[in-house]
Amino acid sequence: MLIDCHTHVWDVDKHLGQEMISDFSRVWGGSIESLKATPEVHEKAMSKVDKAIVLAFKSLFLKINVPNEYVAEYVDKFPDKLIGFCCIDPNQPDATAELKKCIQDLHMKGLKISPIYQNFDPNSDRAYKLFELAQELEIPVLIHQATTFIRRAPLKYAYPSLLDDVATNFSDLKIILAHLGHPWEDEAIVLVRKHPNVWADISTLTSRPFRLYHKLMTCMEYRITDKLLFGTDFPFSTPEKTISDLLKLNKIVRRTSLPKIPVNIIKNIIYENPVKLFGKL
Repeated sequence: MLIDCHTHVWDVDKHLGQEMISDFSRVWGGSIESLKATPEVHEKAMSKVDKAIVLAFKSLFLKINVPNEYVAEYVDKFPDKLIGFCCIDPNQPDATAELKKCIQDLHMKGLKISPIYQNFDPNSDRAYKLFELAQELEIPVLIHQATTFIRRAPLKYAYPSLLDDVATNFSDLKIILAHLGHPWEDEAIVLVRKHPNVWADISTLTSRPFRLYHKLMTCMEYRITDKLLFGTDFPFSTPEKTISDLLKLNKIVRRTSLPKIPVNIIKNIIYENPVKLFGKL
């Protein structure tokens, strides 16, 4: 079974805000057309996967709002294929009430939060209230504990090691680190090995093949490859491209004495590991 653990859906003009759009253009130098991720575009891109997690996105700080209702309405059209994760900003006064509504009324299956986008300390009281409720509701939490291209987003809240106490204090909470904590992958790897309740997705990392190769070797040494999850971060990549890039990753060490990543490990990341965690959602 193929599950894409990290995808987005949004209307660029209505939901992302000018700050994100302008910084994307400044850093990446590309057209905002590449950000297009309407439900119609998403549906076509996910045609080859069996299931896909679809994320809402909310930041009061950066004026980004992909509403939970927007995602839930789309997911409800394909309930056997799409899995909706709400996004709650811990800084909103009704954060816990909104989370309960999303899970109980909108039938969403998980929570997405982003300290660097939402400008909050993951060890703050506000964050802990959300973690406590998520643990009580028995839902997984996907956390963007990684960098971003947006200028005002605070790096001080992005380091994966900040989740060490969170994982300890909420040991029954399933935590997934987005993007393997890029560019602090080693911190993320240590965290995944240390805590039984922490996993990581590898979305967008295939665009940096040598870096990904090196970090997968570290994951092999730390014996955590079974906790790595396939994801694309659509619209930034697609399932076809990400799978292709993963399967040809060993080409970068061809004609060298460097070891190859075993193909069975790569295939398990794509086809097996996500099913163990998300197959029953």
